Amino acid sequence: MKDATSDTQTETILFGAFDRHNFGDLLFPHVLTRMLPERRLSFAGLAARDLRAFGGHLVEAIGQHATPRRDRPPFDLVHVGGELLTCDAWEAAVMLSPEDRVRAAIDAQPAWLRAPSAWARAALGRSTRAPYVLSKGDFPRARRVLFNAVGGTELAQRDAAMRAEVIAALKLADDVTVRDAITQRALEGEGVAARCVPDPAVMTAELFGDIVREHAACEAVASIRDACQNGYIAVQFSADFGDDRTLDELAQQIDTAAASLGAGVAFFRAGTAPWHDTLEVYERTRQHMRTQPVCLLNSPNVWDICAVLAGSRAYCGSSLHGSIVAAAFAVPHVNVRHPARTSANSKQTAFASTWEDGGAPGEVAVEQIAQGIGAALRIDRARLERTARRLVAEYRAGFERVVALTA
Repeated sequence: MKDATSDTQTETILFGAFDRHNFGDLLFPHVLTRMLPERRLSFAGLAARDLRAFGGHLVEAIGQHATPRRDRPPFDLVHVGGELLTCDAWEAAVMLSPEDRVRAAIDAQPAWLRAPSAWARAALGRSTRAPYVLSKGDFPRARRVLFNAVGGTELAQRDAAMRAEVIAALKLADDVTVRDAITQRALEGEGVAARCVPDPAVMTAELFGDIVREHAACEAVASIRDACQNGYIAVQFSADFGDDRTLDELAQQIDTAAASLGAGVAFFRAGTAPWHDTLEVYERTRQHMRTQPVCLLNSPNVWDICAVLAGSRAYCGSSLHGSIVAAAFAVPHVNVRHPARTSANSKQTAFASTWEDGGAPGEVAVEQIAQGIGAALRIDRARLERTARRLVAEYRAGFERVVALTA
């Protein structure tokens, strides 16, 4: 009997934005690895990175697979998930930049706007406006190209050339699933039939509960639990919440919610890549707060983050995957809307409106945090557990076609 992972088996390349430190993106390839057993897998992003120290993967650059080679056998290519449809080349380049080159990457936006294709080729090695959307036409050795539970809630707001590029790639794909109904309807309007399945991170507790329990015992997480004898609220928000006025309001709202529970607060970073979270903003917030204790998870390890979420009394933050992983462990949760955002739709609201129960708070403004946490805590635990089980079942059913196509 032939070994199922032998060299003769078709390779499956898992592709996504897990070439940088972002909580949800780091989880996706773990989920798909468990869901695609006995496959010969490799992991690719736009850039070669080694994120194993953070619980991630050793990632190769996808560009090497675009060049036709006689000695390279056919492969399957699976987009693992995330808001891939709306990430443009300039944004990708900023988020992939090392710390000492972030400012230069941000300042390069005018050059990107003047000549998108040439700039993207020089910066990322791919002359595309949407570099995390791979077209079957660009990978002649690809047997199948699949999109798994991807998001694109703001695709309609992108420029016409980028939208056309994304739609063309999706029309060539062998299977397309999206993680919310807003993205699904937008694609239907462009002639792309996409099935709707939950985000892969809904599988975290189901597939990795044992790993998360192990990390709950590690020093970084156990110290928070020991300090917060009456439990804690897990809190996260990105660095762009960091103006003084917003931080003052955040501190007041979190204090109010924590006082109502007699609980502590545990801050954590859901991403350390540029435009994500910073320790400095959390330290400044802590200085505005009255709650004791206020702890900070210094560890960026993806499993430590899961453990802090799973052990919390509630989650509140701007990270969609903070909410999704909290929901997977039946933890009350609420997302926070950035004060500057004017659009009614976001990936947070799109996911909540598609998959959450009607009574869930979904996303709230900064000044409504305490109210939102209170509403989340009033949801019966059994109801949260039913939702978690339902989303696991929905994802398993939706993923069956990926299993079949990559067999």
